[in-house]
Amino acid sequence: MLEDLNLVSLDMDKAVWQHFYTVAPLVVIGTREGDGYDLAPKHMAMPLGRDNYFGFICTPAHATWHNVLHSGNFTVSFPRPNQVTLASLAASPRCGEGNAQKPIVESIPMLTAPGMDAPFLKDSYLMLECTLNRIVEGFGEFGLIAGKITAAYVDPESMRVSELDDGDMIMDNPLLAYLPYGRFAEIKESFVFPLPLGFETGKK
Repeated sequence: MLEDLNLVSLDMDKAVWQHFYTVAPLVVIGTREGDGYDLAPKHMAMPLGRDNYFGFICTPAHATWHNVLHSGNFTVSFPRPNQVTLASLAASPRCGEGNAQKPIVESIPMLTAPGMDAPFLKDSYLMLECTLNRIVEGFGEFGLIAGKITAAYVDPESMRVSELDDGDMIMDNPLLAYLPYGRFAEIKESFVFPLPLGFETGKK
C-alpha cells in the first residue's frame, strides 16, 4: 500500500518540479530576431513521435515564441558538455526598452543554417533545421512549439555506426544532460537497455 511507504506528499497547489531532480536534454534554439539572431537554451525539448518532428516548451513572454511565429522556422543545436557555459550565456537577460536586445549573443560562436536564416550554436554535435508545424497552447502560461525537421547535421564521431560499439562511442563523445533545476551532468558511461524478447526499439 502507498500509505506504508515513507513518501512525501507534495502540495498540488504549487508546481512540484522544484522538489526533486529529473534528467532532461539541453538544447539551444536559434531564431531570426529583427536584424540579428537569438539563441535560447531549452530543456523541455524532445522528438515528437518517431518521424522527423521536434518540439520544445516556451512561453509568449519569451522572444523565441514571437521569433518563431514571425519567421516560421527555428534551429535546434545539441551542445557538448564543454559548451554548457555558452548555452548558459544564451539565457542572459536582455537590455534596453522592451527587452529588445540580448548583446551577449553576438559573442557566442554561431553558424548560419544552410537552409534557413537562423543560427546554430557552433561546434554542437547535432543540429536540426525546423519549420513551424503548430503551436499548442494551454499548459498554464506555456505552450508547445512543434516543428518539422527539414534538415539534420551530425558530427561523424557522434553518429551511430553499426560496426562500432555504442558504449565506446558515447564514452569518447560524452552527452550533456540538464538536471532541472540548476545542475548538469556529463554522460560517458551507458549500458544496453534490457528489452524484453520481441520488443521493437523504434530503429528504422
